[in-house]
Amino acid sequence: MASVQIHDVRKSFGGFEVLHGVSVPIEDGAFVVLVGPSGCGKSTLLRMLAGLEKITSGTISIGDRVVNDVQPKERDIAMVFQNYALYPHMTVAQNMGFSLKLRGAEQAIIDEKVNRAADILDLRKLLDRYPRQLSGGQRQRVAMGRAIVRDPQVFLFDEPLSNLDAKLRVAMRTEIKELHQRLKTTTVYVTHDQIEAMTMADKIVVMQDGIVEQMGSPLDLYDRPDNKFVAGFIGSPAMNFLNGELKVNGGQPWVETASGARLPIEAAPASANGKAVTYGIRPEHLEFADDGIEAEVVVVEPTGSETQIVARVGTQELIAVFRDRRSVQPGDRIYLKPRASAAHLFDDATGKRL
Repeated sequence: MASVQIHDVRKSFGGFEVLHGVSVPIEDGAFVVLVGPSGCGKSTLLRMLAGLEKITSGTISIGDRVVNDVQPKERDIAMVFQNYALYPHMTVAQNMGFSLKLRGAEQAIIDEKVNRAADILDLRKLLDRYPRQLSGGQRQRVAMGRAIVRDPQVFLFDEPLSNLDAKLRVAMRTEIKELHQRLKTTTVYVTHDQIEAMTMADKIVVMQDGIVEQMGSPLDLYDRPDNKFVAGFIGSPAMNFLNGELKVNGGQPWVETASGARLPIEAAPASANGKAVTYGIRPEHLEFADDGIEAEVVVVEPTGSETQIVARVGTQELIAVFRDRRSVQPGDRIYLKPRASAAHLFDDATGKRL
């Protein structure tokens, strides 16, 4: 195991810079997830860590060694790819042990390590099969087994679950997290799925357009996003945003929308009175009330354990989630009241948290 230090890393393709001075400290044994929309640079950063892309400037260290110019095979990392990358003409056991065979390891040692990994991942009964005889989830476990056999300092995962169906993704999330808890190997995991990030990570790194917007624990990012982008990206369903003007007149502050609705907040700087702001509230922090935000129900989505309501406020849509079942229909007029203690305020111009 080893820590990883990514310091002021930049990457350009010709004259186009895709990473703009990214710095990410990764502690020994941590499970760090790089998350962001397509094209934000997360996979490029992972490939640079693996040695598959050249670094334009900055440094990447694994343990005490700067690896900028170190060949991938000498970095003591193991990578699990989105498409599994298994050799079709080799059995499961041969795929898992191939890297050791290339190193010239004795067959007894290869068999011992392959069997150990197979026991961890429940692959014993599949060792004699070929990839074409396996399901998607089984192939992904084989790819993980191949990484475990190498006993690396760092595991790298590049969107490993994106080819699986929804139910299998949930099961594999649990398997990967359990694997990390057992092996304690430093892990860097790339995904565009923020649910994967929230449920698996010790630390999340949110990226956009080649920069790090925020990093921290899942609940830190959920409860105190630094800006509107992070607030809207982390959480499912996404945070609701309403535009308005901040009113701070000595008493309890509020945000007033163009339609005249008053949105409650607990505190705000007096110097910001009259400022154009974006008011953020998560769907689970909206409650039915006799007054508040008047809205028209557009869609009702019952899931059994929850009821999700999409409502229209003027030209904007709000999503509200309730743990109990609600007998409302599309077209109904309702009032929604935000929980003041859970409200977020962002500067309308910069998107920064107030």
